[in-house]
Amino acid sequence: MKRTKMSLLALAAVAFGAFAFKGFQGGSITGKVVPADGATEVWAVSGTDTLKAPIAEGAFSIADAKAGTYTVVVDAKEPFKDATITDVKVEDGKGTDLGEIKLAQ
Repeated sequence: MKRTKMSLLALAAVAFGAFAFKGFQGGSITGKVVPADGATEVWAVSGTDTLKAPIAEGAFSIADAKAGTYTVVVDAKEPFKDATITDVKVEDGKGTDLGEIKLAQ
């Protein structure tokens, strides 16, 4: 009887542990930089979280972003100026598309 109770208790603990933690889905931030060769990388900052991604052929994608509000900075090459987009909202499991980001000279 005692062994059965312990087995059931152990099974319940394993089942609880399997469902107690929701898997990390994260969100993403995407966009396109114009001109395509005007920038090298993009940064997304939210509190102490900083994410970085390369820009290839003008496009970028930052994956695994935690839900929250970010400031996105496009690191431009000369003669262009860096672009900053504030209040970028990211939700778990969803993509946030910033569309076309035109770099100023």
